[in-house]
Amino acid sequence: MAVAIRKLFRTLTLSERGATAIEYGLIAALIVIAVMGGLSALGGGSGGMWGDLGDIANEHL
Repeated sequence: MAVAIRKLFRTLTLSERGATAIEYGLIAALIVIAVMGGLSALGGGSGGMWGDLGDIANEHL
């Protein structure tokens, strides 16, 4: 059992696939944080616009 665990750890330390996956995950997380920040900054201003459009649509129905 211990030999299998040591072999697994050796394989993981020599493999770069895990590091690449972590890097891509961090990049994706940064993109999501940036998008969320942008949407929250723009969210208040566009909410009034969508409400006005909804009011106009309801008046014409």
